Amino acid sequence: MKGTLLEGIPAELPEEIFDTLCSTDRVRIERIVSRGHASPEGFWYDQERNEFVLLVQGSAGLRIENEDGIVVLKAGDYLNIGAHVKHRVEWTDPTCDTIWLSVHY
Repeated sequence: MKGTLLEGIPAELPEEIFDTLCSTDRVRIERIVSRGHASPEGFWYDQERNEFVLLVQGSAGLRIENEDGIVVLKAGDYLNIGAHVKHRVEWTDPTCDTIWLSVHY
């Protein structure tokens, strides 16, 4: 299967887009598209699996529980988040599409 991460994004994006590109019992690879989105107030991701994220385009700020400051990601940056490491998206660029490649393993 061939595809592109950069196309097929609607002009209006009231909610983030989560597209599963492929998955098995052990791995799920997603494209996430954000445009000024952030995690809801008080919400923290607490995932069963590790997550590797690569920012393909745009920029974002992530908060990791019990760590100081915000981790700022720009195009080309990646972060590996361990299972059950609570984290949240504080902001994504409101002026362009922020495109993530997320690998849950």
